[in-house]
Amino acid sequence: MAFKFVTFAALVAVARAGLIASPAVSYHAAPALAPVAKIAYASAPLVAAAPIAKVAYAAHPEEYDPNPQYSFSYGISDALTGDSKSQHESRSGDVVQGSYSLIDADGFKRTVDYTADPHHGFNAVVHR
Repeated sequence: MAFKFVTFAALVAVARAGLIASPAVSYHAAPALAPVAKIAYASAPLVAAAPIAKVAYAAHPEEYDPNPQYSFSYGISDALTGDSKSQHESRSGDVVQGSYSLIDADGFKRTVDYTADPHHGFNAVVHR
């Protein structure tokens, strides 16, 4: 414990002595009503700059599917490690239904059945 205290005290001493540089990036809020210094500029001849080229991009509207539908599933069963998990999910419009299962660290199988829709939100039921 004494070693930790001595190490901490040495670190504080080095930091206070200025041997550790301040961070390269710092976040400081500017004063709300800081005085503004007036700077006098010498007049210089104006030079016309080259015109900036404007690039026109054609707007391609993204494809929109008003009734998206998909279905997928996968499963893993590794006899060597004992890893076993699976999932299946399907969507029709704004309604998603699915289920996944896995083996918990305590050896029990956990299965989660879930649904999601705009009216009821996300709901999940867990089974062991």
